[in-house]
Amino acid sequence: MRIRSLILTSASTLALSLPVLAQDAVPVLPSANDDSVFVLGTITLTIDDVSGFTADGAQTTKSATPISESQQSTTVVTNDQITKQGAQNMGQALGYTAGVLAEPFGIDPRFDTPYIRGFKAEHAQYVNGLRQGRYFGAIKQEIYGMQQIEVLRGPSSSLYGAGSPLGVINMVQKRARSTDMSEVGLGFDSNGSSRLFFDVNRAPNEDLAWRVTGIGRNDSTQIEDLTNKGGYLAGAVRWTPDDATTIDLLANYTKDAPMPPTGVPFALTGTGNDDYLRELYTGQKDWDDSDRTSYAIGAEISHEFDNGWTLSQGFRYESLDWEYRTTYASAVNGDSTFSRGSSEQLEDSKTISLDTRLTGEVVTGQATHRLLFGADVRKYDAHESSQFFTAADLNWRNPDYYVDARSPYADPNAGPSLLRQVGIYVQDEIEYGNWRGSLGLRYDWVKQSGERYGAVSEFEENEVTGRAGLSYVFDNGFAPYISYSTSFDPNAGVDIDNKVLRPTEGEQWEVGVKYLPQSFDGLITVSVYDLRQSNVNRSVRRTDGPGSAIRQIDEVKSQGLEVEATAEIAEGWQIRGGYAYNRTEQIDPTGSVDPSTGLIFDGKELADAPRHLASLWIDRDFGNGLRVGGGIRHIGSRYIDGANSQKLDSVTLLDLGGSYTYGSVETSLNITNLTDEVYVGACGFSYCSYGEGRTVTAKVTYKW
Repeated sequence: MRIRSLILTSASTLALSLPVLAQDAVPVLPSANDDSVFVLGTITLTIDDVSGFTADGAQTTKSATPISESQQSTTVVTNDQITKQGAQNMGQALGYTAGVLAEPFGIDPRFDTPYIRGFKAEHAQYVNGLRQGRYFGAIKQEIYGMQQIEVLRGPSSSLYGAGSPLGVINMVQKRARSTDMSEVGLGFDSNGSSRLFFDVNRAPNEDLAWRVTGIGRNDSTQIEDLTNKGGYLAGAVRWTPDDATTIDLLANYTKDAPMPPTGVPFALTGTGNDDYLRELYTGQKDWDDSDRTSYAIGAEISHEFDNGWTLSQGFRYESLDWEYRTTYASAVNGDSTFSRGSSEQLEDSKTISLDTRLTGEVVTGQATHRLLFGADVRKYDAHESSQFFTAADLNWRNPDYYVDARSPYADPNAGPSLLRQVGIYVQDEIEYGNWRGSLGLRYDWVKQSGERYGAVSEFEENEVTGRAGLSYVFDNGFAPYISYSTSFDPNAGVDIDNKVLRPTEGEQWEVGVKYLPQSFDGLITVSVYDLRQSNVNRSVRRTDGPGSAIRQIDEVKSQGLEVEATAEIAEGWQIRGGYAYNRTEQIDPTGSVDPSTGLIFDGKELADAPRHLASLWIDRDFGNGLRVGGGIRHIGSRYIDGANSQKLDSVTLLDLGGSYTYGSVETSLNITNLTDEVYVGACGFSYCSYGEGRTVTAKVTYKW
């Protein structure tokens, strides 16, 4: 019933606006041909390096409305913050973002797997506003090639279609800009990693600019054999043939070999051997291997018509080719041994994404409407193959990594699958004096055909989603707000009772206040939310025989409070701090039983959803070339699985960073986990991963 009210309200707003549109009673938006901004329709996104940690605009919102006036909790992690904190991947860059469990599985060279508001972000990762292709979570993107990272919290299907209720994580690739700049550098860390990087931008005239960015990596982690060797190369061209048109061409290519982590069984953790186990490789050196190639070609075009309306379009074609073999730990079966399994995965996929928008303003009485009409198309064509094997037991006290005792216990399964999504959406952002309102509505057609891993994987869904928000912007910078939003994510297959799986749906109420200080540069957000997801898939034990199947439980609740502040409180002082309280609960009256533990889900918390997360980073630039900074991160206790069979301890981590610039040379030093805390970050379906220990990273950069 709530979505029906939202449809009627949005339709009424459009009915009022369209007659005015027909009369061309449209105020012309200021022409944004300033080279310091990137223009995507009426979306104004700061694209040159943000000086500091604070940004009040994001590509993710598809709107020119400042973050400080929007009715949704949004964070932008700037390139300046990424650089000063020495982040080497997206997880590390989000470590000081409120409500984000940034790197639960330690450093996994394959993926970034943060959790937001209790939910895993594997279906919520985007690049340049377009969702990354892949069923089992987006692959890791090269952070050196990114301008900023944006986190839009809460269901966002009204703009993006099928996806996770946690929201959207968007990585914005570096673009060509109007001023010449160049840098080249070397980096090393205490794990034995080395990196060579460069970033060159040239603007031969006011209409044309180009940029080339690259990095070569030979990375290692606290586990010596968990490596990633490879490189990244990206190019960007900006052409402005006239004052009304901007064309950005973007391309990137990655060739690497990320080795999958192998982990240890949970039963071994906390037994007095954690220091040793944290650095222990538990795989098979004659088996584990990885070879990955990915590339993407895209364009972003905007043209402003004489009446002030802007037509814009984003396009990307991406390709992924990945073959890897891995070993995973299983159950402890002796004082010094545990069992293992092996798998071989082959992936070949192509993704085409296209998003077209028409934006402009109309005035009805004293109200100004910023209207957005959009349509997007996504086609994901994948061929996946998987085969599982046994593996020899490992004596973890005296490991032998070359015991060739594999045998297949599951037949190889493969099959092509094709996913197609088409969506049309509309958004009306209303300004009436100090009042701000927003209404969004979207209709999606989603269809999947073919098979995945040897099983038929088909569905066809049509879904309506929406959002509505209201805020009041006081003259002193305070803006209280309230919003409601929905999401959906289709499912393929049948449940334990042979019924077709229903789409997983999400809805959220959020109430908060934002404060844009008048006396210093900053943004403070306090939000309270009630986020619920229904028709959630759970693996349950069969009662009619061995094995497990899927049952969709009634609901998962995620309720909490988030506080985040980003500010430059005085000349040279930059601060980012955050705190989040999150309470999750699974509601399952059927009494579904976890197949591995025999415990029920009903009333239990979600896995990897700590009650408390807190962080604070303070950075001081002395103005004489010297800069120092430091931070503290607290991760509360959390359960290892949805059955809440075991709990991980809380941990508090300290980080330091500093740099010194002399002329054109900058040297920097960062230390993460300063006190070398040993802790278990998270546990997967059969093994646990340790968080990264103390790592010292040094870098020398020459700029001109």
